[in-house]
Amino acid sequence: MMAVVLSSFQEAHQVLCDRGLAVDVKTIRMIANRYAQRAKAAQRGEGSSFIETVSGCRVVVSIDGGRIRIRKDKRGPKTKKGRNHYTTRWREPKLLIIYTVNEKGEMDKSFAPFIDGTLKGPNVVFGLMKYYLAKLDIKAADKILLVADGARWIWNRVTRLVISLGISPDRLYELVDFYHAVEHLGSVASLRKGWNASQRKRWVKKNRRLLLRGKIEEVIDEIKRVCRGRSSKKLRTEMNYFVRNSKRMAYDTIASLRLPIGSGAMESAIRRVVNLRLKGASIYWHQETAEAMLLLRSFYKAGRWNMLNELASAAQLANIA
Repeated sequence: MMAVVLSSFQEAHQVLCDRGLAVDVKTIRMIANRYAQRAKAAQRGEGSSFIETVSGCRVVVSIDGGRIRIRKDKRGPKTKKGRNHYTTRWREPKLLIIYTVNEKGEMDKSFAPFIDGTLKGPNVVFGLMKYYLAKLDIKAADKILLVADGARWIWNRVTRLVISLGISPDRLYELVDFYHAVEHLGSVASLRKGWNASQRKRWVKKNRRLLLRGKIEEVIDEIKRVCRGRSSKKLRTEMNYFVRNSKRMAYDTIASLRLPIGSGAMESAIRRVVNLRLKGASIYWHQETAEAMLLLRSFYKAGRWNMLNELASAAQLANIA
């Protein structure tokens, strides 16, 4: 827990030493990795059961990615100090969050959210999502909102997920995060040559109001007017973004159902789980340790550390047996 809560393994080492526990950094890292591995083994074994259910609840599911640096050692001779040369490339950890909202559309404080993540790609994070939703009996939920940005890797996998979980289509709502859509409106305005800052701001404000009222076709027409006579590849890309996601921009309908039109909870999860622990200047991770920390930090920040203990203990008992 110290390794998860504090800003580094070194800081965890120092705090433990101050409390009379002389555990070195390498050992702390090893314990964290093994603890996470046991919890993941329990998940793969499908032996764990959830007390909670989302039957009759209004459920919001969101998915997005962050950024961290992964260290990979190079082959070949070592440095004069006997260290390996290495590369530090950016990777995108993908996170998911599942939570419930009340009749006002506010997050239900009585239900601790589920947060988890991985560096292993889209199929793996959707596998995690399927695992949690199945355990929570998602097909019995009252309403289900899937909100994310417009990334194709997300929406191209939704239909298969819904079918595999047996979710009724009339209970599911797909939505592109409103604030991401507004950012794309800003991109369109910035690409329009000849406009000053005031003209761009007025155009974005006008189309933002249209989006909120569910007038997506009018927004697309406005974008087409901006694009007319211009061969800018970036403008066409922005226009295609709205055309491709037009059915996921019914913000008036979602607001009338008292469901969130943005993915603020997801953005908060990325900040708390990834940015405040795994991302920073001169912070590089081996992939195995980064995967472990994503799991541990996700459960801790979701308020589900006791559940993580149960998963890890179940795996340990299974190995002993």
